[in-house]
Amino acid sequence: MKNLILATLACAGFGIAVFAAQQTQQAPQTPQFPLAAPAGSDSGAITRAPAGAVNQGPFDPANWKYGAAFNPPAASRIWNPVKLKMMRGDKVTGGTVFSATDPAIYCAMANAGYDFIWTEMQHSERDWQAVARMWRTCPNAKAVPGVRVAYADEREIQHALDAGALVIVVPTVDSKAEAIEARNWTYFPPLGRRSNGGGQAFDPAMWGGVPGGYRQTINDNIVLIEMIETLEGLKEADDIAKVPGVTAVFAASGDLGNFSGFAQGTPDYERAINIVHDAAIKAGKRLCGPIAWRDRADFTCFQAGTETAAIARGVAAELGPLANTQAKPEVGPFAK
Repeated sequence: MKNLILATLACAGFGIAVFAAQQTQQAPQTPQFPLAAPAGSDSGAITRAPAGAVNQGPFDPANWKYGAAFNPPAASRIWNPVKLKMMRGDKVTGGTVFSATDPAIYCAMANAGYDFIWTEMQHSERDWQAVARMWRTCPNAKAVPGVRVAYADEREIQHALDAGALVIVVPTVDSKAEAIEARNWTYFPPLGRRSNGGGQAFDPAMWGGVPGGYRQTINDNIVLIEMIETLEGLKEADDIAKVPGVTAVFAASGDLGNFSGFAQGTPDYERAINIVHDAAIKAGKRLCGPIAWRDRADFTCFQAGTETAAIARGVAAELGPLANTQAKPEVGPFAK
């Protein structure tokens, strides 16, 4: 009798378990992609939005309301010291690393006292791999990484930014359209069109750990300097300077002479410089030039000399009267 009761209970338990399993299997499952288009059919998304969407009606890029997913946190503060100084109107200096690929030389320049490093990529044969290696060696040096790219190009500017550049200098900007193109590749949406593709800039060892997050705050921290160097650029200087997102315009001392045919100090040359000056003042933007103009009215950001020039100046300052006092043999390769 006892065995019969146990068998009956076992069967009942098994039946309850099977029933529960069936109920579990039959319970409605939450779809993995609840807002996805039905398989194999046109959802009509181009003409109508799902319930609850911010952007309703037919899809219209021109009137799209940009979402808040990448807004900087409330009360975010500027973490790029160069942007901070430029916002204050203080003078900013950029030391030029022209040809070096050795991180030790780059880091020595970055800790020498400049505000940013003008890594030369317009006239240098370096590649972006070498630049990225230098920048990540000492990301928290006194001078932040900056670069003069070769031209207003998506590949050039996004390579620079993804590697960690905080100052972008764009040469030979000739028109408002070119100024906007440079701006677009420098900034993330909604101001620009920079692709969110990653890179070492997002790494915690560089800017991934900045307050508020890199993606959310970089638009407020990047510095964009556009160089006016040609007669065409002078003609459109006012419109170039007014482009939203342009931090400063640079009066290119060498190439404005090159393209105008006049030497510094002549009336025609100085008129060209003053056109750039006036454009910056009218647009409320910063005005940049060579370090020799650090006392010229209204100029507040400057390109300083190269790493080799800095070594020569440093040695001369260190040695004082002992500099260049080598013995001069009367014979041999060192005879003069």
